Amino acid sequence: MSPALLLTVILLYFLLLAVIAFFTSKDDSNSVFFKAGRNSPWYVVAFGMIGASLSGVTFISVPGWVESTQFSYMQIVVGYFLGYLLISWILIPLYYKMNVTSVYEYLKHRFGVQSHKTGAFFFLVSRLLIASFRLFLVASVVHHFILSEWGVPFEVTVVASVLIIWLYTFRSGIKTIVWTDTLQTLFMLSAVVATIVILLGYLDLSLLDLLTSEAYQEYSRVIFYEDINDRKHWLKSLMGGMIIALAMTGLDQDNMQKNLTCKSIKEAQKNVVSLGLVLIPVNFAFLFLGAVLYLYADQMGIGVPVVDGSQKSDLLFPEIALNQGLGPFLGITFLLGLIAAAYSSADSALTSLTTSFSIDFLNIRSREEKQRKILRKRVHIGFSLLLVLVIIAYKYVIHENVIHSLLQVSTYTYGPLVGLFSFGLLTRHEIKDRWVWSVAVLSIVATYLLNHFSVDMLNGYQFGYEILLLNGAFTYAGLYLIRKRDGNDRK
Repeated sequence: MSPALLLTVILLYFLLLAVIAFFTSKDDSNSVFFKAGRNSPWYVVAFGMIGASLSGVTFISVPGWVESTQFSYMQIVVGYFLGYLLISWILIPLYYKMNVTSVYEYLKHRFGVQSHKTGAFFFLVSRLLIASFRLFLVASVVHHFILSEWGVPFEVTVVASVLIIWLYTFRSGIKTIVWTDTLQTLFMLSAVVATIVILLGYLDLSLLDLLTSEAYQEYSRVIFYEDINDRKHWLKSLMGGMIIALAMTGLDQDNMQKNLTCKSIKEAQKNVVSLGLVLIPVNFAFLFLGAVLYLYADQMGIGVPVVDGSQKSDLLFPEIALNQGLGPFLGITFLLGLIAAAYSSADSALTSLTTSFSIDFLNIRSREEKQRKILRKRVHIGFSLLLVLVIIAYKYVIHENVIHSLLQVSTYTYGPLVGLFSFGLLTRHEIKDRWVWSVAVLSIVATYLLNHFSVDMLNGYQFGYEILLLNGAFTYAGLYLIRKRDGNDRK
């Protein structure tokens, strides 16, 4: 497809986002930027969060993962749903009762200032790395298939990507994002369905023919139960998914900030539970798309793209959609879906990073009214620049499937949050607050070492994403060791 046509589609798409931003950003107060006036319809938030939860990583990385892991990712997705149930039951009522803007304010009330800053710090690191992962992926695709044709450096592609996000979020933040995410989710899901239909047509297969074919069966195994040492074992995946959902949604300012824009506890709970349910068939659709892509690639003799000497399964979807002569409709559909998926998560990440740093580290609410808005806007610019630097750095350090890299990083950076919140909720102990930083860092080091040497130390056992639970347990144990001796357990 013509790079000029694809670039035109991208520009028109962002013009549409700009129109939405114009109508939602007339009030650029900090209250609207951080909480959207707590007036968002729960069903709008829930639908928009589908795109934010999945992101551009899911859009092309999960389908690319199918060849090596089949449909085992569904075991993790079911675990996500269990985690969402716990979020709606435990965390949503807590946050609304405390009327927090940043969820890490809970740690300040429960333990003290150092715990508050420790929790917020690990969120900032986690979300910055994850948001950068996601934008790196979309920037790589746009650069590889479009802008490189004109000799545009990758670094310029990255700067342009982040600048666009900044332009439509800098005034009303989360209020704008609630509505832009809804549009972006619609584009993303439409692209998945349209791509499946188009490729089945080229394969001359009905849906029933595909589901009953031997070739499809080779890709579509869901449950893995034979070897507990295998990373794909169902129990490890289920537990890992549940803890990842608790950490990356329930203890994550990015996702919870949207939930906290709902009118009441009940509406926020509806949002979380319905989101968890919908993500099951949606993720299955992405895996199904992956199977169709590989079947098409096998039939047409299309290889997985090679970049810098290594295969990049993340690029199989764009390779088929953009470079195999399947027509402009598929290419445009793919591009809109990818851009929508990537930006629906990245824009809210930038807003939540701004919110957390402003509330948790700068204590923006203690400043004079005139200074608050100026300070928030400076922080917003600062994190935009930081995103650019981290994304560019990824170009030189990422060598495997991005969804795997993203989840691996999360198991380390979210572990201290799991330990802090669980210790606060499950005990009545007070702790020696000044030692919390040390506990968090040592927990990550211990988790890394155990994960690295697990095959030798544990008779061939390989940790999957349940390593996040272990990381949280190390933090929990460390907090118990630094407890004040006059504390009592919660009854």
